[in-house]
Formats: sequence, C-alpha cells, structure tokens
Amino acid sequence: MNTDKLQQSFLKIRSNKAFELFVISIIVFSALVIGAKTYDIPQNVLTLVGWLDHFITLVFLVEIIIRFLGEEHKRNFFKHGWNIFDTLIVIVSLIPIENTEMALIGRLVRIFRVLRMVSIIPELRMLLNSLVKALPQLGYVILLMFIIFYIYAAIGSTFFAQINETLWGDISISMLTLFRVMTFEDWTDVMYETMEVYTFSWTFYLSFIFFTAFAFLNMVIGIVVNVLEDEHAKEKAAKDKAEGKHTLEDLHEQLEELKTLIKQR
Repeated sequence: MNTDKLQQSFLKIRSNKAFELFVISIIVFSALVIGAKTYDIPQNVLTLVGWLDHFITLVFLVEIIIRFLGEEHKRNFFKHGWNIFDTLIVIVSLIPIENTEMALIGRLVRIFRVLRMVSIIPELRMLLNSLVKALPQLGYVILLMFIIFYIYAAIGSTFFAQINETLWGDISISMLTLFRVMTFEDWTDVMYETMEVYTFSWTFYLSFIFFTAFAFLNMVIGIVVNVLEDEHAKEKAAKDKAEGKHTLEDLHEQLEELKTLIKQR
C-alpha cells in the first residue's frame, strides 16, 4: 500500500506542469552552458561552468528517477525509445571521462542533452515521430529528385564544362552546382555566365528550379503534413477513448453491430 502511495506521489510530480517547465528550463540552461564553453573565458569562470554542468547532470538524474518511480509498470518505462535515450544520456554524463581520451565523446553527449527537449514536450515528439514515419514516402521523392539532378547535371556538364570547368567539370561537381542553384545561392551569376555563350540556357535553370525548388519541395511538405494530420487524429482518438468518449469509428462499429443483430432476427 505504501508502495502504491509512493508511486502515485511520484506520478503526480511527473505529471505536474511546474515540474515539466522546470526540466525544460534546465535543458535550455544546459544548452547555454554548452555554448559558454565554446568561448575563450577565464579559468575561474570555466570552473564555475564545470560545476554548473555537474549540477545539471544531477538534476537530470533526479528527474529520470522520478519518472521511473512514477511509472506504474516499471518494465514499460524502457519500452519507450525516448526513455532509453534520456537514460543513456544521463548515464554517460555521470561517467568521469573529462580528462581522458573519451573526453570528446563526453562533450558530444552533453551536446545531445539538448535533444531531451523533444522527449519532454509532446508536440515536438509528435513532429519528430511524424517526420520519421514520413521517411518511407519521402524516400521515393528523394529518389526522383536524384534522377532529375543526375539528368540535369549530365546536360550541364556536357554543354557548360568548356565555359567554367570549376562549376561544370564533371557530373559530381555539376550536381553540387545545381544544389547551389536550387538553394538560390547566387544562382543568377551561374546562369548569366552560361547565357553569354548559350542565350537560351536560362530555360535550363528555370525548368530545374521549377522541378526541384517548387514541385519537389511542395511534395515533401504535403507528405509531412498528411502524416502529421494522421498522427493528430490517432492521438485524439486515443485520448477520447481513454476519457470514455465515443469516436465516429466507434459509433460506426456499433451501428454495424445493430444492423447485424436486426438481420439475424
């Protein structure tokens, strides 16, 4: 009984909005501490930053323990990928490797602590999950984009290599130049240079920009938005089910069951 009360107490702390905001503020503060280390600061300030880093690690450790103890079924805690990620980050941060050959790994782990913001904020977690679920569909768009890149790079290398060897010397360099054109990084300079030899070469650039920067970008946005809407719908349905509300699908299933019963009679 005492164990249940203790678990409920930790669950209340974990679910408390103030606790969540406190953890978020610590994560933001951790990011600022990491940024401070990149500057040339006096030794005494650097020592203070080091102590602050230890304090942040300790807070993260306490937070993980509270979240674990607040879990009703302890085994389920490590079934969530973000919980495993958070735990690994905290464990590695606790290992004293600052003055060893593994110091670089320790610094990288501390940088990745900023990603804990995703595991704390549900909205960010949903965005990232939607992006991951959209990857299979995005893969086909990326493949088609690569084909377009390759065709245009081959054309550019064939016609423009004698104009500027640096930009169009071979197909790989041409693809880098086309990426520059797609991102609108001084692309008009590249276009005007080839137009001095090939007057109508502007059609090459404008058609490429239309296919990549406009068409493919909108495809990517459309896929991600559709997956995000599906995730929102699933979360809302799960929330309604948990609260005992009936969704349209539930009503439809009940209606079908009634129809079946009427037919049987």
